[in-house]
Amino acid sequence: MRLRYLSALLAGLSLSLTSLAATSDQWTLPVNVKKLDNGLTVVVSEDHSSPTVGVSVVYHVGMRLEPRNRTGFAHLFEHLMFQGTPNAPKGVFDRAITGGGGNNNGSTRPDFTNYIETAPVSSLEPILWLEADRMKTLDFNPATLKNQQDVVKEEIRVNVKNKPYGGFFWLDISQLAFQKWENNHDGYGSFEDLEGASLDDVRAFHRDYYGPNNAVLAIAGDVTPTQAFALAQKYFGGIAARPVPKGSDFTEGLNTQEKRIEQSDALAQVPAVAVGWKVPPQGSADQAPMAVLSELLAGGDASLFYLNLVKGREIALNVQGGFGLTGPFEYGGPTLFTVFGLYKPNSSADAMLAAMDAQIAKVVKDGVDAATLKRVKTRMLADWNNDLENILSRADTLAKLQTLWGDANVVNKVPGWIEGVTSADLQRVAATYLTKANRTVIDRKPAVKK
Repeated sequence: MRLRYLSALLAGLSLSLTSLAATSDQWTLPVNVKKLDNGLTVVVSEDHSSPTVGVSVVYHVGMRLEPRNRTGFAHLFEHLMFQGTPNAPKGVFDRAITGGGGNNNGSTRPDFTNYIETAPVSSLEPILWLEADRMKTLDFNPATLKNQQDVVKEEIRVNVKNKPYGGFFWLDISQLAFQKWENNHDGYGSFEDLEGASLDDVRAFHRDYYGPNNAVLAIAGDVTPTQAFALAQKYFGGIAARPVPKGSDFTEGLNTQEKRIEQSDALAQVPAVAVGWKVPPQGSADQAPMAVLSELLAGGDASLFYLNLVKGREIALNVQGGFGLTGPFEYGGPTLFTVFGLYKPNSSADAMLAAMDAQIAKVVKDGVDAATLKRVKTRMLADWNNDLENILSRADTLAKLQTLWGDANVVNKVPGWIEGVTSADLQRVAATYLTKANRTVIDRKPAVKK
């Protein structure tokens, strides 16, 4: 969530024909996995279509595991990881990578924090040295902590507090929908909690969650598995494993009664609604059908919600859906399928909900015709494969899947899961999860001007 954008992530976009399965149209990515003695899992996807590499280091810690009364701490710590170490002071990390023609960034999610780089293959060793260096320790000092506390607060002002609608469709909706603190607190961060973070908190967080045994390193691009494993051993092999605290039980069942509130927004020009439903847990047989159903209902201009709420009845100005800060296969704990829509001032949240319910009811009753189902699947598969053509996105996806599923080869299983979804599956998951009882609604209206 750093305020920098990756502007040159298109290196290595050519499809490697050698990666295509010989007997089908399915693109099978090469995936090689090895665990070092210190517990670091290394995933390599070889692709010589361009002399570039993508690198992702994913730590299995995110907003769900941050300390109580330190909301936003995992996000704050992500920023601190770019503030230097005793061996590479502040600024060295960025200069070393961008000076070599690369880009880097990081982000925090409920179940993981990821750090990503893309660069010419000649920069691979410096990147790995830098990542290993900050895995060992950071430059913990009061000035850096204060500076990054202020940076994160400013980010919250820009993205939430001073922005129309803020993050109500991914922050507020989760706080209302979930019961357990791990799932319902503001992981982006409260100013009070961010200011309360101490150097001791920072040191303990790095010690507990940033060891090699709580991380996955993925490398995609112009490198062989043998070369990549040897480099991982060279730079990371000497870092000792560290005990990882046992996490709490943050599982939750479906909601049994609708939750609904109304909010005012001083910056909004038109009213909006956010609707969230709890989705199947990771690994459930319903996960892939839920992913397809979300695309059918709210996946762009051809979706049922868009065609019927925006184009059809014209009660909404726009409709979009998703899984919060993650994708449908990149969550490890309770998550929502959320729909966000701006509606016309002469309409209402009730009208929006009734229109959505009508489309859901049609799916439950009649299922989906073969042509529509094929179109939805084709779009999903195209998006999945197009994303993986980018070597940085490929490395990051592999690292996330290895972290969350314990199996990077899920990358090659997802297309089959999508293809296997039937109309009956969509009827079942719509009837099970997209119910009024499992629904959370926020109606956000422009504040009345005095």
